[in-house]
Amino acid sequence: MIHIELDDATVARTRIAISPLAEAVYSLHLMGRFSSVPWPYTAWAGRARRILATNPIMDPLRLFLDAPMIIPNFLLPVPRTGLPTITEQLELVRDTPHELAEAQFAADFPNGAIPPDLLPFRTDLRGSLRRLTEGLAAYWEAAIEPYWPAMRTALDEEVLLRARELATNGPEGLLSELHPQISWNPPMLTLAKPLDHALTVRDRRLVLMPVIFAGGHVGCSSSDPELQSVDYQCRGAALLAEDSVKPSVSDDDRLGLLVGRGRASVLRALRTPTTTTGLARILGLAPSTVSEHLAALQAAGVAHRRRAGRRVFYALAPAGTALVTLLGDDSAGSESVS
Repeated sequence: MIHIELDDATVARTRIAISPLAEAVYSLHLMGRFSSVPWPYTAWAGRARRILATNPIMDPLRLFLDAPMIIPNFLLPVPRTGLPTITEQLELVRDTPHELAEAQFAADFPNGAIPPDLLPFRTDLRGSLRRLTEGLAAYWEAAIEPYWPAMRTALDEEVLLRARELATNGPEGLLSELHPQISWNPPMLTLAKPLDHALTVRDRRLVLMPVIFAGGHVGCSSSDPELQSVDYQCRGAALLAEDSVKPSVSDDDRLGLLVGRGRASVLRALRTPTTTTGLARILGLAPSTVSEHLAALQAAGVAHRRRAGRRVFYALAPAGTALVTLLGDDSAGSESVS
């Protein structure tokens, strides 16, 4: 477990950010963790691995495929704005000051045992950063950018919903409902991780960062003296499987057998409120199909709708929550990260 003790000033300055660079780096981590990447990332990962294998400019990205336990913050800085561009983030990495890199190496590896993959950033910082950012730019263009409009839709909806929660219930309410692997018992924020670590954060900004390529994991970064980040899985990963063959309804998918696979996928997705357009993007379904499913689910009393500004959000009604809880988690995890 990672236990992060947050003071009131840090909690009060909670904000939400999207990071294109984090999506790229986490996607590489995902391929590094799994020889066979699970659904819904499977088809995407097959294409991404072919891209990596055929373009030598991406060779430096092995750093993230075979990532050490600790990656210095200057290689994946926490966003200082709500939505930086990938170009802005790569420029920030490329122009990392030498003294900042050295300070973070000293903080992250106090015994001097720096992993071999990171040593080039000590001996040739400028050249190593240039090669890394050129590789990341090429990788982004080939492997991530084609999906970015759909990813942005899912991420924007996540930010909108979290911002609404923040405005309605404050940081305490937001942190309490952030992710199943994150628990909030003031002043302690606990992340379910195999690493045992405890830290105290004082007078910083807490940055919550949803990541589609998180692969169901949560994470954090504490290297920045002004920012404390917490990363968590953003619902919407199923959009990466829209052109792949999705699993058929199996005998142990009781919810799918009862209401049909399409309607079951809508029900599961409604565990987080979303719009018709967002559901269509996330699930790879036509908006008309999603509207039909939503109308039926409303008529059955398992879903409801509410308006937030000019958008209409759909969510599970209590009966829908009970139905998904009882029958919805038996589908071999095919949609557990969406």
